[in-house]
Amino acid sequence: HPDTNPGDAEAEAKFKEVANAYEVLGEPERRNRYDRYGDDGLGANGGGGGQGPFGSNLGDIFESFFGGQSPFGGGGGRPSGPPRGEDLETTLELDLEDAVFGGEKDVSVRTAVGCEPCDNTGAEAGTGSSTCHECSGSGQVQRVRQSILGQMVTASVCPSCSGRGETIDSPCPSCKGEGRKIDTISYTVDIPPGVDSGSTLRLTERGAVGPRGGTNGDLYVHLQIRPHELFERDGVDLLLRRKIGVGQAALGAELSIETLEEPEVLVVPRGTQSGRKFRMRGKGVPQVHGRGRGDLVVELVVETPGDLTSEQEALLRQFAELRVEDVAPSDPGFFKKVKSAFKEMQL
Repeated sequence: HPDTNPGDAEAEAKFKEVANAYEVLGEPERRNRYDRYGDDGLGANGGGGGQGPFGSNLGDIFESFFGGQSPFGGGGGRPSGPPRGEDLETTLELDLEDAVFGGEKDVSVRTAVGCEPCDNTGAEAGTGSSTCHECSGSGQVQRVRQSILGQMVTASVCPSCSGRGETIDSPCPSCKGEGRKIDTISYTVDIPPGVDSGSTLRLTERGAVGPRGGTNGDLYVHLQIRPHELFERDGVDLLLRRKIGVGQAALGAELSIETLEEPEVLVVPRGTQSGRKFRMRGKGVPQVHGRGRGDLVVELVVETPGDLTSEQEALLRQFAELRVEDVAPSDPGFFKKVKSAFKEMQL
């Protein structure tokens, strides 16, 4: 505004351009020419000729003050064809093997599909459409109000044609003039190796079809990986907890370890402690956007036997005696006495 930029000739000139733009857009005849021909319709005598009456066209003014977007609606109020269909979302559950190795999976979505009887037009066979009488084909209705800048024009989507600029004379009885119907469609999704829960795949133009022949939206498939009975995932690594006996941990052993492919042999050293981890290179998850695979980490858990036979117990007592380890006596009443003593201390 010139009042906030005193002495700035450029600011004053731009202010006048904006004021003149509002004035032209407030005159139905000149606005109609702009709707039909754009900036060219505002040349000398309204017949075209490049520059508008402001020394620059409206597109330049909108680019300067509104980032290229007309404040009166998209594209100067001129309809841009049937609207695009809606984007859709769905969730696809995968087994861990599918996420690791990839492959093809089918997904079904409830979506809008083209109406065959009317060939997506929304009009009954043998009929067509006509220019909307309320917006004269612009797809928008205008309202004029006074302001300090003069007449200001605001535009909104035409309620009669929903912004399409035309109306159906005889709607298709199958789709009620929409040009599309709701149905369940199945698509085959290519799963890249290495995906994880939270990954989203975009299927371009696999969303809902637009009304009356509009283009399709996109389909977004959110992936969810089911828990595995053996493996846990940690990024590109897999974790497997494997139980071994006390004798195996103490004396060493060779174990057959499950992987997502063929079993692998793991050599357990003598004296292995519970919680020790071993890494099998390249047996994990592939890098989605790179090369190579993660590892399989095997954590050994030493399992203490709790169902000893009398012979096994005798051997363990002999072993503990040789190791000079204090153990509980074999008297069954010993643990009852200890349990009772702990209760008394708690009191």
